[in-house]
Amino acid sequence: MSDIIIKDLTKRYGTLVALDHLSLNVKSGEMMALLGTNGAGKTTAIKLLSCLSTPDEGDALLGGYSIRTNAVDVKRIINVSPQETAIARKLSVRENLTLIAELHGMENVSARVDAILAELGLSDVAQKRAETLSGGWQRRVSIAMALISEPKILFLDEPTLGLDVIARAELWAHIRALKGKMTVVLTTHYLEEVEALCDRVAILANGLLRACGTVDELKDLAGTDNFEKAFITLSTGGAHA
Repeated sequence: MSDIIIKDLTKRYGTLVALDHLSLNVKSGEMMALLGTNGAGKTTAIKLLSCLSTPDEGDALLGGYSIRTNAVDVKRIINVSPQETAIARKLSVRENLTLIAELHGMENVSARVDAILAELGLSDVAQKRAETLSGGWQRRVSIAMALISEPKILFLDEPTLGLDVIARAELWAHIRALKGKMTVVLTTHYLEEVEALCDRVAILANGLLRACGTVDELKDLAGTDNFEKAFITLSTGGAHA
């Protein structure tokens, strides 16, 4: 069963085709990576699927709801952790999470905040103002804010961008724990992140889907046992799915 069904999704900005007839399914409980160089169409796809932008052509069903005609229902079952850390810097960690939970109209807000603090390892910094935290901790808070509503589908847009190796590894552990609990779509530039976390990978280039499969399937397709080489080959048109 697929939580996300994308058919011919297209977005243009003037003469630029940012996403060109993307068709792709994401299975329920799967962690799917969208890979590509800058300008490949990854962030455009996330914006369309999260109803932050409107497609010029095509459609997508998320949990059975159309992004064109059922945006309110789509937004009810998804959440997004954007590239830019989405926190209120002057509020404490707990206050940030409480605010989001209340905006979602959740019941038992305090209990839900306590649960997500524990789940993301944030209990010890709950009373600290967000602006005092390191970049790694702020990214963790941002992901906690996306999880507070218990979404069916979660979009993580460059979740570890700019983090040091240790902070990235710590965040990987929390992202890995999401596998099977919800459907996750992840964009990243870190290929080792994809190998460590993702069930399947979709490679985009110039708005087009170049290949899709498991890491091993993509390496076989590109004729190499090195994933970085496979990504370069497939994203530059050296092989086709």
